[in-house]
Amino acid sequence: MSNFEEAHVLVVDDSSVDRRLIERLLRVSSCKVTVVDSGLKALQLLGVDGLKVDLILTDYSIPGMTGYELLKKIKKSSKFKEIPVVIMSSENVLQRTGKCLEEGAKDFILKPVKLANVKKLKNYMKRPSTTRFNYFCCIYYYIFFLFFLSLFLFFCVFVCLSQ
Repeated sequence: MSNFEEAHVLVVDDSSVDRRLIERLLRVSSCKVTVVDSGLKALQLLGVDGLKVDLILTDYSIPGMTGYELLKKIKKSSKFKEIPVVIMSSENVLQRTGKCLEEGAKDFILKPVKLANVKKLKNYMKRPSTTRFNYFCCIYYYIFFLFFLSLFLFFCVFVCLSQ
């Protein structure tokens, strides 16, 4: 993603201290941030409220629905499966990390989250609308080129026939 400034990150963490820290780090990196304290609230924002995000950053251990369960729901949804998900945890459990990565998480980072972790997140963010815009620009330039090429050929044929 070329414009990290336009990125919108949904942060899911039940710890208000961690949420504030992560939100501050993301805002310093010029991201738009939405924070919630549960996986259910995250799904509600995405589904009912239609929140558009470029990345979901979720704690593994959240009450009600773990970050792993949220990841599974996101990846099974045809509407949300393209949203990159990064799991974070204060516990470095190798089996947990592998399970999340196998299920489709882009990364598994350890808390406390640092600015270096946040900068790394931009590699996982995608802006389909920007890609779509670039694709349509290429098509329009191609059509524009073909139009003027055909106009030029028509002019050449007309000049040759009129002599």
